[in-house]
Amino acid sequence: MRLPGRIAAAIVVLSDVEQRKRPVSEALKAWGINNRFAGAGDRAAIGNIVYDALRSRSSLAAAMGADTPRALVLGVILRGWGESPEALNELFAADSHAPEALSAEEIAGATADLSSAPEHVQADLPEWLIPSLKRAFGDDFIAEGHAMTGRPSLDIRANALKATSQKVAKSLARFTPEETAIAPFGLTMPAGPRDARTPNVTTDEGYLKGWFEVQDQGSQIVSALAGAKEGEQVLDLCAGAGGKTLALAATMGNTGQIFAYDSDRSRLAPIYDRLKRNGVRNAQVRAPNPGALDELIGKIDRVVVDAPCTGTGTWRRRPDTKWKLTPELIALRQSEQAALLEQALTFLKVGGTLVYITCSVLPEENDDQVVDFVKSHANVETVPMATAWRKALISDLPEGLETPAGGLMLTPARTNTDGFYIHLLRKKA
Repeated sequence: MRLPGRIAAAIVVLSDVEQRKRPVSEALKAWGINNRFAGAGDRAAIGNIVYDALRSRSSLAAAMGADTPRALVLGVILRGWGESPEALNELFAADSHAPEALSAEEIAGATADLSSAPEHVQADLPEWLIPSLKRAFGDDFIAEGHAMTGRPSLDIRANALKATSQKVAKSLARFTPEETAIAPFGLTMPAGPRDARTPNVTTDEGYLKGWFEVQDQGSQIVSALAGAKEGEQVLDLCAGAGGKTLALAATMGNTGQIFAYDSDRSRLAPIYDRLKRNGVRNAQVRAPNPGALDELIGKIDRVVVDAPCTGTGTWRRRPDTKWKLTPELIALRQSEQAALLEQALTFLKVGGTLVYITCSVLPEENDDQVVDFVKSHANVETVPMATAWRKALISDLPEGLETPAGGLMLTPARTNTDGFYIHLLRKKA
């Protein structure tokens, strides 16, 4: 397919997303099934256009004068991919699969100046969330929002139980991986421009042998900051598919014991094969059956709560969720998080550590949640993040990452990672 055909296809996919209210991944898969003539490069390019359109939806709509799939897709090509209106119209005229020629308004949108546009437009964020994001980021919220419109890198973590970073890098040399800036066992492959394809590393021999896992550097960092030690008893209370369980096992050198639990049986399903492939021997999976964790009450050294959240830190990867978020969903997640913190505390022994993690950048799910919890529990205190950082990452904590309540926030703008929040709490006598 040539560019005009890819543009037309992206408009169709984005229209499907809008009309059927379904995830982008599902709409792209459905389009591919119905258009089997399209090659892998075509599908990747179409996906790039659709995701780029949703990441920058607010600013593209403002520039192009409309919020339609056509306007957003053309906005990506003109403003993001750098095609000129004249060249694009020439391509359209020569291709029977092309959309209609650009209108005068669409041509003007290619160079529209948004410097005086409303703050939420410049930041490409939902307008109703601006007060919350200003609390989180202060005057930097526009830069933080803009960073969330970029494409994420593909990050992997070398599994120290089976391989070194150097061994993994050699196995993936054809993709020219680079060392991550912070995570000690991480490698990264930055996203390319325009129609660049993301490397498919899960077919690599090293992946199949358990040498590495796909894991955002931010997730690797908070997994390291959890501070799990060799020989400890650790409860991963929201283990899901097991990404952090695997990282904890490697940190612990396959010693001690990790109890991997999740209240949703379907989320937990992939963990069994992943544990086997990674060579993890110190993890027990606890399915959500009655009394599954009863004997652990008051006996655990470290409880990791990777809490259900709005996922605002993953907007680069799931940009459609940015525009679907509601106050009701935030309230639901807050209720779930508060309940999990209460539950987690019951499992800790005196002197144990509660590790609270979200992939959200909203203070309502992060500092606010922890402040309320500490206020209502005299036997809980915050562990200094600077100390935890030095122990886990053997360096000084970079400036600007600590939150007012003593947690830590990673973001695309600050650390070139997904957005993650972590707070460490110690149970006192």
